[in-house]
Amino acid sequence: MGFHRFIVQLGKRYSSRTTLTIEDEYDVQDALHALLKLHFTDVRAEEYTPSYAGGASRIDFLLNEDSILIEVKKTRPSLKDKQVGDQVAVDMVRYKSHQKCKVVYFFIYDPEHFLTNPDGLIKDLSRTIDGIEYHTMIAPAI
Repeated sequence: MGFHRFIVQLGKRYSSRTTLTIEDEYDVQDALHALLKLHFTDVRAEEYTPSYAGGASRIDFLLNEDSILIEVKKTRPSLKDKQVGDQVAVDMVRYKSHQKCKVVYFFIYDPEHFLTNPDGLIKDLSRTIDGIEYHTMIAPAI
């Protein structure tokens, strides 16, 4: 996946012009949203899921025509392997009740390499449960 190369290139502006900098998860979402718009016509941001355990949550993106949900995470000192795995496990339970949920992509952006075992995390979190495909992608790949 070339997301990290895309972000690095954004930082190389002519005459040191300002650009999007990736400081948190919302910045990753903004960049990914723009990229998704290149390939999909119906990209819905902040799509709500049905209530679960007393509260509703939001999916970062729904590619409506393809029934694909995308959840974005950006690592930080307090969001490493275990915390990411725990959040994804909760998300899997929440998202399965969404009527459009057939495929879910968890996109984890880890530019500072806080994850100690990204390959293991991908393997552990990518699976099919109750007919729903869950895929995990981590960028940059090391």
